[in-house]
Amino acid sequence: MKDVFGKALLDYRNNNYSEDIITWTNISDEDELPLPYLFRTYKDMPKLEQHALQLAKGHILDVGCGAGSHSLYLQEKGFSVKAIDISQGAVKVAQERGVNNVSQTAILDVTETFDTILLLMNGTGIFQQLSQVAIYLKHLKSLLNPNGQILIDSSDISYMYEDDDGGLWIDTNANYFGELDYFLSYKGEKEQPMKWLYLDFDTLKTACDTLGLQCELVMEGEHFDYLARIY
Repeated sequence: MKDVFGKALLDYRNNNYSEDIITWTNISDEDELPLPYLFRTYKDMPKLEQHALQLAKGHILDVGCGAGSHSLYLQEKGFSVKAIDISQGAVKVAQERGVNNVSQTAILDVTETFDTILLLMNGTGIFQQLSQVAIYLKHLKSLLNPNGQILIDSSDISYMYEDDDGGLWIDTNANYFGELDYFLSYKGEKEQPMKWLYLDFDTLKTACDTLGLQCELVMEGEHFDYLARIY
């Protein structure tokens, strides 16, 4: 990983903001990810994220913390928060912004236990592929204290496969429709392609049922997105 994402965050943090991150996938065109959005405060977060933060309790793990916006809000509310990200630049920015406990760590390397595990901004993305969902959920389950919870969001992107008549042109012989190749570039530098998973709620719930986890739909967003609580 070249950590193009981290470089962009550091530029913004160091007042060197001149352009935004560009993202695209194998089924969608280029789109801008505005850097100021990654530094947003609670009032500028989508209602789905705000609701997740209101549900957070106890000792909290913020997975894929980015610039640390969620962690900072929870810290200010008096919670004990551990933040992790695989981006070295993101971790540095989160530290500089005041996140007390943040490290460059992959979720599968975490062994500490928590009362709440937060996976926001398409939290299922880190699962990468449908075949790995059970592996990640099983590990996340092992990190929960008694009565602990996982708050995770994602989107049902089947709408992206609709034709003009409202029918779906999903290839039933292909991989799960939410498995995408995700691309990112910043100031002309391209990150290595990543696997990124969007998981519809029913598929997530089925995976949880198989592992003996309860999964409830907490809230639906305005654009096919949702927040789920797993416990």
